[in-house]
Amino acid sequence: MKAIYCFAASLLVSLSPTSAIAQAAYPEKPIRIFVGFTPGVAPDITARLLGEQFTKAWGKPVVVENVTGAGGNIAADRVAKAPPDGYTLLMGGNSSIIISPSLYEKLPYDPVKDFAPISQVFVAANVLAVHNDVPVKSLPELVALARAHPGELAYGHAGVGTSQHLAGELFKYLAHVDIRPVPYRGSTAILPDLVAGRVALCFCNVVNVMPLAREGKLRVFAVTSLMRSGIAPDLPTMNESGYPGFEAVPWFGLFAPAGTSLSIIDKLHRETVKALAIPQVRKRLEELGLDVIGNSPAELAAVVKAEIPQWAKVIKDAGIRLSD
Repeated sequence: MKAIYCFAASLLVSLSPTSAIAQAAYPEKPIRIFVGFTPGVAPDITARLLGEQFTKAWGKPVVVENVTGAGGNIAADRVAKAPPDGYTLLMGGNSSIIISPSLYEKLPYDPVKDFAPISQVFVAANVLAVHNDVPVKSLPELVALARAHPGELAYGHAGVGTSQHLAGELFKYLAHVDIRPVPYRGSTAILPDLVAGRVALCFCNVVNVMPLAREGKLRVFAVTSLMRSGIAPDLPTMNESGYPGFEAVPWFGLFAPAGTSLSIIDKLHRETVKALAIPQVRKRLEELGLDVIGNSPAELAAVVKAEIPQWAKVIKDAGIRLSD
């Protein structure tokens, strides 16, 4: 028996340094960050900015992979099923982590059990934007038009369960209007059709909408955050515009597969916070209208735990269905 204990002890001693060295050496090969949306939108830009800083810090390439569809769920599923070694990460939004559990009868991943939070990176606002030929000059006029022509106005959204979709459905519920949802594969895909008038309106990301609005190609009426956006301070919130408590915003955070070692999570977290504190990086994100967060893994886990039941109630009360 003593021999067995000695053997076990020697085995632990021999394994522990190897494991510690392996974790200390991380990363030893390229890292992939999956983004569930098209290139050029806020989570994609942010993932690439972080990737650049990771590469500078560690000398290893960071590749951003855009895997669109199902409101970010396809990308989330890829990461959930990846080896927990720190080389496959998710720039995951509240659409796939918070909202999807209430919309899908069965998800191929568990938003709580299958991911290790690293840091919530940013929160952004959506903007209610309309095509120039829609004969309205204000939000009350838009509501009046929609009520007069039920089912005729169409709004574009970036996929079922995204904040753009929920904003549209929440608007329908609170304003008592009937507008038709039209899904797209990402926010940037909506805008050409909105400018061309193939859809009448959208609750699109402030990053993508405001340049078009300033060029006179769209009209904008309100933001969906509870506070006004720094990129569009003159725009009122939906809350200020007569819809108390209206909030439907996207946020994104960095996640790893569950089971990733705490030392790797800590290393990723520390480097993420460092990157977000770099003046040029922060300035770029703030210019895009993003509120930079950079919280801890525990804080992000708490956000996920709190928001899943909150949005489950909103979705149930608003009668939102997957078929929408």
